Amino acid sequence: MDATLVSAGSSQRSGITRLRRTILLGLTVLTAGAATGMMWNILAANGLNDLDRAGLVLFFVLFLWIALSFWTAVAGFVVRLRGRDPAQLTAPVANCGPLRSRTAVVMPIYNEDTARVAAGLESIWSSIQRLPESSAFDLFILSDTRDTAIGAAEERAWAELVTRHDAGGRIFYRRRSENRGRKAGNIADFVTTWGGAYDYAIVLDADSIMSGEALRELVRLMEAHPRVGIIQALPLPAGRETLFARLLQFATRLSSPMLASGLAYWQLGESNYWGHNAILRLRAFAAFCGLPRLPGSAPLGGDILSHDFAEAAFMRRAGFEVWLLPIDRGSWEEIPSNVIDYAARDRRWAQGNIQHLGLLRARGMHWLSRVNLVSGVLAYVASPLWLLELVLSSSVIILQALHGHQYFVPGSHGLFPSWPHYHDGEIAALLSLTGVVLFLPKVLAAVLALLDPALRRGFGGALRLGASVLLEQIFSVLLAPAMMLFHTAFVITTFAGRSVGWHAQERGDRGVGLREALRRHAWHLSIGVIWGVLILKLAPRYTGWLTPVLLGMVLSVPLTMLTSSASVGRWLRRRRLLLTPEEADPPAELAELRRRLERPAGSGGGPHEEPAPRVPARAPLEMPTQPLRCWSVRDALNLNGRRTEIS
Repeated sequence: MDATLVSAGSSQRSGITRLRRTILLGLTVLTAGAATGMMWNILAANGLNDLDRAGLVLFFVLFLWIALSFWTAVAGFVVRLRGRDPAQLTAPVANCGPLRSRTAVVMPIYNEDTARVAAGLESIWSSIQRLPESSAFDLFILSDTRDTAIGAAEERAWAELVTRHDAGGRIFYRRRSENRGRKAGNIADFVTTWGGAYDYAIVLDADSIMSGEALRELVRLMEAHPRVGIIQALPLPAGRETLFARLLQFATRLSSPMLASGLAYWQLGESNYWGHNAILRLRAFAAFCGLPRLPGSAPLGGDILSHDFAEAAFMRRAGFEVWLLPIDRGSWEEIPSNVIDYAARDRRWAQGNIQHLGLLRARGMHWLSRVNLVSGVLAYVASPLWLLELVLSSSVIILQALHGHQYFVPGSHGLFPSWPHYHDGEIAALLSLTGVVLFLPKVLAAVLALLDPALRRGFGGALRLGASVLLEQIFSVLLAPAMMLFHTAFVITTFAGRSVGWHAQERGDRGVGLREALRRHAWHLSIGVIWGVLILKLAPRYTGWLTPVLLGMVLSVPLTMLTSSASVGRWLRRRRLLLTPEEADPPAELAELRRRLERPAGSGGGPHEEPAPRVPARAPLEMPTQPLRCWSVRDALNLNGRRTEIS
């Protein structure tokens, strides 16, 4: 369906936009409705009780969630198969001359591994310097580090970087004396202090790597589309060695481009912002993205932790578009190396996303911005809902096993018993539908890789790609129960009023020992054993259905230890299993990063001659706090936000 979109500020969306969203959301509801109807017929065959009805409601909500992901993947598959989406952002050929704007590349850091940060910054800066338009970019290191020794190491690394590249006046370092507002406050401090000197800012995380070509492409798109406020590039995971990280790297590298294309297909100019590897239009960001404090105290009130979703919603509320750019080149990040560190990161994200419930009633937001906020909440709340669904289904089975089938209904005078009914056909159909919704997206992603000769080679060839998909799926099923329990605990503790602290993220290939794994998984193991014994004793015929869930809980300790092993990850890589294109043929930026990390460290402790200037002259922008006025029925009619002009 070829079409172009109207400008971002238009109050009327094009027909193609409405059609895409209507079809996708309609298919989602129909799929969830069909699955719930099958489940209703299966349960109603022998009479429904209150537990059955509660389970059906949960089943519909949860199936709605996975059905939306499924149809998004299908849309992305079709887009990738065609090669392009004509409605996506493009830069006209006439826009390919010299850049007309100035861009700040900003990296907020907090108690990070200085060697890794310095190597990443040097890789990025070297790539920028290879551009003819390199003078259009400056680099800012925005430190919130509290540790004095790390802060001193950061200053030395900055001075060495400036000296090596003769980049005085181009690479700047600032360390805040007070880290108010965490990362969002760090970015806001840059905007209000120096934002007026730049048209755009490209925000990185401490583990981000972006190529100069990718940075330039983001700037060109901004210059070509003045009503776009944020463009989110697709960060692909790379650089880690443990089995856990390589499982995630492989799965994400295989599926993310397709899923991102699907999201961009129906979200269009109402996409989301993920907080890094993205470009911001600074004057619009300053004018409309000043974060308010939520009413009440932490964890649900106070500073907004997951600032990126909120900033995207505020930007769209002001009439500027937010786009996801589903291009699988030039943008990378690193991921936690083991289950424990991955869960620790999710703990922060869970609280931040749940806080978004307090933003849903903010006036003037586009309806799809609200959907994005709810999706962020469901990313974590879905886990306790799945757990509750499993507990309810187990309870129904156990009660049936304890009391048996009631052949004669009390009060009736029938001569013949009421025999139990089993809808084997509908049970098989429901299982088949569930399997398709859960597993077909990975199959489609693998098909896309097989059809592309370069990608196929990058994933190790057809046979190794198939073996890697199977291996990743097995571990995904086994690791999912522990993550479900982690997320359930995060959601419960957040609503119970327990706030998360702000700690530096663990980076590097860290292994997990027996003591740590037992300490973190003891309650997972206990739940799995008790649950398994109850089912095995009271309803043994149901054991097979719960085996994947129970096995993941019972084996959580050895699974975490095994998957945290870098030696196992490297062993698989040598056999070209779980291989990614970035490992098979490393891009220049990732290859340079690895070389710099493997280079012997210098003395690093002696005095250094500090280059000047440390920071540029002030060029402030006003960044007013955005209002959180209460939503009303009248605002509900304003589904497309409003157009706002800024100078």
